[in-house]
Amino acid sequence: MTGRVRLLGDIGATNARFAIYGEDRRATRARIMPVDSFPTLPEAILSYLAAEQIEPPLGAAALAVASPVVGDVITMTNHPWSFSISALQRDLQIERLTVINDFSALALAVRHLNADERVAIGRGEAVPSAPIAVLGPGTGLGVSGLIPTQGGGWVALAGEGGHATMAATDDREGEVLSRLRRRFTHVSAERVLSGQGLVNLYHALADIEGVPAEPYTPAQIADHEIGEREPMCRAAVAMFCAMLGAVAGDLALTLGARGGVYIAGGIVPRFGARFAETSFRERFENKGRFRSYLAAIPTYVVTAAVPAFLGLAELMEREEQQRG
Repeated sequence: MTGRVRLLGDIGATNARFAIYGEDRRATRARIMPVDSFPTLPEAILSYLAAEQIEPPLGAAALAVASPVVGDVITMTNHPWSFSISALQRDLQIERLTVINDFSALALAVRHLNADERVAIGRGEAVPSAPIAVLGPGTGLGVSGLIPTQGGGWVALAGEGGHATMAATDDREGEVLSRLRRRFTHVSAERVLSGQGLVNLYHALADIEGVPAEPYTPAQIADHEIGEREPMCRAAVAMFCAMLGAVAGDLALTLGARGGVYIAGGIVPRFGARFAETSFRERFENKGRFRSYLAAIPTYVVTAAVPAFLGLAELMEREEQQRG
């Protein structure tokens, strides 16, 4: 199986997910591969292809990567991988290769989600053809937006909003951020709204309370059963959700995202129904004179398994249509 094979790849700092884009416009033969298992991205891709009994050349490939895409050389933000787009295309014999930011791919995906692939948090109703905001904590904090264009099209933003400066909304958050500023030269939103961000919040809160901090992982801090017996874990998760609401509200205001705000990434979907019980939505709306503006905007948690594949598929279709 060669030549016309079209590869999709969602490359994060923890896992790389690959699939084949079929003639029926569906992603098939998906596999999850831990990035730490491979020295380089090309080796991960070749391992996937070998597992699926596929050999280069490839007809096309579309990759979403958790890093800025601003030139030929891509350096992952939260992982040591670095690669040249042109060298990857040459070495793997890919006829057409497209590389975009992972949250740009997610932004392209949200209009294609089925009703059972998203969960509404709070009230609000989307305004058709209005901008849409997308953000999500995982290994890092991805941020993007989907902007309507004349003629009915949509453009996904390629930004790095997760590295904008984090602001405190109350005195407690101010104490936490003050402690984090002693450790980091810059306290971005990602420093608190990510897997490591959960750990940062937990340790800062334990320090404020004068209690010993355990060497918990992000998954342990977010675990409901551990949280039931560990007050600092509960407090860290509560602050995480509140801060996420504040950042999501800021993004909605910045983009005029009356088409909705979508929360993706690997952390929030694991909270399940508990997320709706947090102060996320209250903090999202709590923007003074613009409370009513934000109250009308719906917020959703994306529950699709690999939503980036939907966005990459749309991108691939667009390019093939342009080629005729």
